[in-house]
Amino acid sequence: NVSGALCISQAWPGMARTIYNDHKRFLETYLTPYPGFFFTGDGVYRTREGYYQLTGRLDDIINISGHRLGTAEVEDVVNHHTAVAESAVIGCPHEIKGEGKTLSCPCNISARAAETLTAELRELISEKIAKYAAPEYVQVQTQAGPTLAP
Repeated sequence: NVSGALCISQAWPGMARTIYNDHKRFLETYLTPYPGFFFTGDGVYRTREGYYQLTGRLDDIINISGHRLGTAEVEDVVNHHTAVAESAVIGCPHEIKGEGKTLSCPCNISARAAETLTAELRELISEKIAKYAAPEYVQVQTQAGPTLAP
């Protein structure tokens, strides 16, 4: 049971070898962080049994009121809710904070249940991470179509 950065030790067919017009950036991004390994940019969790689970991009960070928050961190908390199979968090402009969050999750539930789920997800994120981490907008795909709750 260990978490860390997903790195690959050997080259493979089709592997990127540079970034067009910016080879220095390629080296700094993918080869410098872990010398001798190719850094994919993804976080990974390895179980005791040896299975790997990708946990999200390590460089996908949202800056909310001076707090740096990874989108994968929020998605991981949301995905523990029994009504949520998967989720996505993206940054959005916010007048006061500078940057806020929009949470999107497809669920096969009624529109009435979507209101309850939205409140539950905000509360879950507030408990597990912090109040500032609660999303400004929550989009839930319901049986009748998507709903967006501010």
